[in-house]
Amino acid sequence: MKRMIVGALSAFALTATAAIAEYPEKEIQGIIQWGAGGSTDTVMRSVTPHAEEALGGTVVMQNMTGAVGAIALNHVAGSEADGYTILMGAENPMLYKIMGLGDKDYGEFTPISILARGTPVLVAHPDAPFNDYAGMIAYVKENPGEVRFGSTGPGGLPSVITAMINAVEGELDVTAVPYDGDGPALTGLQGGAIDVMPAVLGASIEGIRAGNMKVLAIMDTAANDKLPDAPFVTQFNEGYNTYLPWGPFFGVFTPKGTPDDVVAKLVDAYSTAAQNPDFVQLMDDRGFTLMGIGGDEADAFLTKWQQGTAWLLQDAGLTKASPEEFGIARP
Repeated sequence: MKRMIVGALSAFALTATAAIAEYPEKEIQGIIQWGAGGSTDTVMRSVTPHAEEALGGTVVMQNMTGAVGAIALNHVAGSEADGYTILMGAENPMLYKIMGLGDKDYGEFTPISILARGTPVLVAHPDAPFNDYAGMIAYVKENPGEVRFGSTGPGGLPSVITAMINAVEGELDVTAVPYDGDGPALTGLQGGAIDVMPAVLGASIEGIRAGNMKVLAIMDTAANDKLPDAPFVTQFNEGYNTYLPWGPFFGVFTPKGTPDDVVAKLVDAYSTAAQNPDFVQLMDDRGFTLMGIGGDEADAFLTKWQQGTAWLLQDAGLTKASPEEFGIARP
């Protein structure tokens, strides 16, 4: 009898090991936090085909929008931790708690790869009555409430950059126009529905090059080699040195509890994909900075990013709760 039990357990162990070794045995669901055409969507649809080759499997990508990405995050966080539902996200979840958007962030996940980060840029409609950052500030102060700023909701890149502007320049009286992602917002900008949009360079650079929008300032401490003639914001106000450099990031995550062997396969696949020459070239052309980090390095990056941004928003009076309530230390 003992021999039969031992044999059965041994057979079960071999079967379980084989199941893990064969991952992926079915399609993987890749849930993209934002809408089609935005920067997160572009990055994930560019890198994932190369990851599929490395995995020897299929990743079916689905855009799941709403609540500044919280709907997608909660969906994946509530899924089985088996590697068959992964989150393809941006930075926003690190702010959900302080913005009152949810009780989960990337602490619920294991980072597969922080693929790249972007550089923010302040762009305007070509016919806007100002041509650079200084001109915009002067116009806003002279015409309160007239300038329409695109927004993607609390905690999105536009809200952080707008908070940064208000922290440096004092509270500006502008009209916020909400959009469900930077793709639709940039389309609205080019169509004249809004005047100014804080966006990531990667999502706006083609429109800039085509003359469909103009750069007011690169939100950085130095010129960007993709747009070398564009001014950078610390040329106008050195107060931005307190907060910059800063930028959004793009990453792939799996719920905590996913088997180590599965995590390792996903990490290897996306690490390989991030080094693919086609992906590297695309990211370079779009102004993204490649990172390709995972494990402890990714966790450290996420912690630092959360601390700096959360306290910027707290000091700007834009949070629903203090970072202190969630153990987020001031940097």
